[in-house]
Amino acid sequence: MTARLAGFLADTRFERPTLVMDLNAVADRYRLLADALGSAKIHYAVKANPAPALLARLAKAGSNFDVASRGEIEQCLALGIPACRLSFGNTIKRRADIEFAYAAGVPLFAFDSPAELKKLADAAPDASVYCRVLVDGTGSEWPLGKKFGCADGLAEELLVQAAELGFKRPGISFHVGSQQTDLNAWDRCFARIRALIDRLAARGVDIGLVNLGGGFPATLIRSAKLDPKSYAETVRQLANRHFGDLDVALIAEPGRGLVADAGCIAAEVVLVSEKGDGDPRRWVFLDIGKFSGLAETMDEAIRYRFETPDNTGPMGPVVLAGPSCDSADVLYEKTEYGLPMTLQEGDRIWILSTGAYTTTYSSVGFNGFPPLDTICI
Repeated sequence: MTARLAGFLADTRFERPTLVMDLNAVADRYRLLADALGSAKIHYAVKANPAPALLARLAKAGSNFDVASRGEIEQCLALGIPACRLSFGNTIKRRADIEFAYAAGVPLFAFDSPAELKKLADAAPDASVYCRVLVDGTGSEWPLGKKFGCADGLAEELLVQAAELGFKRPGISFHVGSQQTDLNAWDRCFARIRALIDRLAARGVDIGLVNLGGGFPATLIRSAKLDPKSYAETVRQLANRHFGDLDVALIAEPGRGLVADAGCIAAEVVLVSEKGDGDPRRWVFLDIGKFSGLAETMDEAIRYRFETPDNTGPMGPVVLAGPSCDSADVLYEKTEYGLPMTLQEGDRIWILSTGAYTTTYSSVGFNGFPPLDTICI
């Protein structure tokens, strides 16, 4: 947490859970990643945090933007971000939304199936396109499963079809899994993509773009010792090793790794209780839960760090849960967490590195609780 962010949190009392974003820290992380990734252009994943002030700050810094929907396109355009700086990275798009994006001037579109490629050929015939390859996400804290991407063999055939349909120098993308802590995962993926590029070249298809996707980690429990600059520099070195002899453009789509560490959720203890069942752990209920911004605690995949500014002293084991009247609203029960034994109702809890995938996951009024507030400083 930056000193600026910590100072604001210390001096402010919040009526309800609030995400505070340090935009200077966002700009600093953008410059760090841009320098470390070299020639790869950054397309910030808007879905991570679409706060208007944050998008405007990144646009001023020079970022491009990866958008997932017409709504995100409209938001970027309303902020004065030129359509030429957007890429439509969702592989599942309504035909009408493709037509809208193409008419607005969005130049780059993703696909991973014959039907989506056909839609692009019909609705965006002069656009640039890239095919997303399926990756298992081994080593990441939030693997993305099989929803996005296709197997290498199908990707090869689709890219041949793309060339036959008139798409010039199509591209390839992948995603190593969100919060990827294993740098070897990048090396393995790059090797696969290079082999695919070589097979396509043998068939007369010239690949013009490699989209490295996201996966750049924020500072969570498992990744606390990873240095963002060294991590990104290693990704660049691996990319140069595999693709440096090719005439291809590189882009990267950091979301969490770009903005998460610039944000902190200011929350509060609602209740501390025990179950009387022989389990020594206290149950600590917060005024924020799975349905109000901490959806990524599902299966305890994303493990946030907590600070208790009002309490010090001996620590004891806890189960952390949210306030809603829903039994699924338990944040961490399997993962070992410890908080001060003196913790009580009304004490402040700061949830660190929560600048990504919190406000956008916050439900609108579940159990009557309002969505997560955002303040940008």
